[in-house]
Amino acid sequence: MTVGLHLCRGNFRHSIHFSEGGYDAIAVKLFNEIDVDCYYLEYDTERAGSFEPLRHLPKNKTVVLGLVTSKFPELEDIEALKGRVMEAAKIMATDTGESEEEALKRICVSPQCGFASHSEGNLLGMDDMKKKLALIKDLATSLWADA
Repeated sequence: MTVGLHLCRGNFRHSIHFSEGGYDAIAVKLFNEIDVDCYYLEYDTERAGSFEPLRHLPKNKTVVLGLVTSKFPELEDIEALKGRVMEAAKIMATDTGESEEEALKRICVSPQCGFASHSEGNLLGMDDMKKKLALIKDLATSLWADA
């Protein structure tokens, strides 16, 4: 069984979040003292901070980068998303002695959170959600087609 932990900043009613800030202050303890296999981290906006805390992620753990917002219908640019994933892999490889390609194998991509974490939901419709999920599939295929 694989156990994951999602750190949620909130999908409060009508696409409003309830917290912000990077993972810097908690990264070492979070990644090294909490006994889980993977972390679902929100990285859809600047409110999540930089990828720098990922340098503390041990080689035996995986991160699911929530790069695609589930709050608004506008689609992210796939090339920008690819660049962000590669940036995360580079940072993850910094202190582990692994290559960026090896670190990339420990990354997954997803929406930043659920599409309707609150009974009133977010400001996007069913077609918007399908487009977001298709974007994530296309992103994953473009990054790991040969894996």
